[in-house]
Amino acid sequence: MSEPALSIDRNTALAVERTRVAYERTMMAWIRTGTSLITFGFSVYKFFEFEMKKDLPAVPMLVGPRGFGLILIGIGLFSLVLGTADHTRDLRALRQLYPGMTIRSKAGLIALAVGGLGVLAMVAAFLNK
Repeated sequence: MSEPALSIDRNTALAVERTRVAYERTMMAWIRTGTSLITFGFSVYKFFEFEMKKDLPAVPMLVGPRGFGLILIGIGLFSLVLGTADHTRDLRALRQLYPGMTIRSKAGLIALAVGGLGVLAMVAAFLNK
């Protein structure tokens, strides 16, 4: 049996909405960070791949452009996972405190789309030798 929805006053409803919007802004910051890392990693990989094919002899490196790009893409994907887990936990806690409020997140959908593109970039960089 579910509990009846709590009756909350207007000030509390507005405070909950401000908290939810703050959680959304934080999630969007995680998404921007992940997107930046993914695109920078893929760009570095492709840029140096083209530059090294031009006229530079094969120089032994500890981490080459491909490895560096894969590391940055991986860190970007990891930051998306961490941000999404944090965001989900925060919204779940808010829903438990105020069960009568409908709390939905659209930033999670964006994180999913960016994460999918990040996985594609990682697969492309990993398979392209």
